[in-house]
Amino acid sequence: MMRQIIEYALLFLVLVLLQVFLFSNLELSVYLNPLIYIAFIVLLPIEAAPVVVLGLGLLTGVVMDVAMGAAGLNTLATLPVAFLRGPLLRLTCSKDSVSDGGVPSVHRLGVLGFVRYVVAAVVLHSLVYFTMECATFDYFHLTLLRTAVSGVVTVAVIYFTSKIFNSQVARVL
Repeated sequence: MMRQIIEYALLFLVLVLLQVFLFSNLELSVYLNPLIYIAFIVLLPIEAAPVVVLGLGLLTGVVMDVAMGAAGLNTLATLPVAFLRGPLLRLTCSKDSVSDGGVPSVHRLGVLGFVRYVVAAVVLHSLVYFTMECATFDYFHLTLLRTAVSGVVTVAVIYFTSKIFNSQVARVL
């Protein structure tokens, strides 16, 4: 149990540092803004209690808001993902793979199930984040474009993060 807490603390730290120092400073396009810190919530154990997931979602959002100076924007976008994580897992993955518990991964959920789960979480997070960032629905088509472009990169980074994180966890166990 203590080992798992340390692994997730390191994952949290790595994701926050990557987001703050790398991905938030990418100036490739106004439409490309990967929000990879959401991987922390996505990769929490399936059997984690909803209140724990919500608490960690709040912590993640607050830490990102302080680090990025976003005044609640990250918290506002992270909490719906934390709240809806269980239903997202049940909607996007087979009942057997979710009931087994463990860390969400390609191995546990299957490639299609894992990708559907990650895409659903990233789209939800990105839609809330980018909609609240511009604070209007007048440019919703641009918000959808930002969600799509940033979402593709975010999903790819989360997929590879999952591969690395799960291989490290499997190697330790």
